[in-house]
Amino acid sequence: MGTPDFIREIRATAGHQLLLLPGVSAIVFDDDGRVLLGRRADTGGWSIIGGIPEPGEQPAVTAVREVYEETAVRCVAERVVLVQALMKPVTYPNGDECQFMDITFRCRAVGGEARVNDDESLDVGWFAVDALPALQEFALFRIKQALTDEPTWFEPTTSK
Repeated sequence: MGTPDFIREIRATAGHQLLLLPGVSAIVFDDDGRVLLGRRADTGGWSIIGGIPEPGEQPAVTAVREVYEETAVRCVAERVVLVQALMKPVTYPNGDECQFMDITFRCRAVGGEARVNDDESLDVGWFAVDALPALQEFALFRIKQALTDEPTWFEPTTSK
């Protein structure tokens, strides 16, 4: 799907200036404990599945929708893994700047066959957690947290 229409409308008046946006990531496991990854069309690298909620869309619904749109895998969101404001803004090739507040969900696959289902991915596949392709720390940390039984992770506060 790419950039949602409501973001295009904001960009028409805001230009390339920094936007703080919600982001949702999905760590999807199958019955064999493998994790679903997509190889991104924009960077060529493997990563977890994610996207931006539509206005009024619940984050868990976004996770399920994005997984299906990008991979054709049906899943259910089981729990929130973490909430984190990403410290580094992303600058896209067209000059747009965004900074994301990410909510990551652990999800369970319930149907569908993994395949490229849109133009955002070059490839999709299931990977054993001990045989992952090269991933950025963003994805690795989220997979690690999804494998734990710990409560939702968040950046600790510092008292002064």
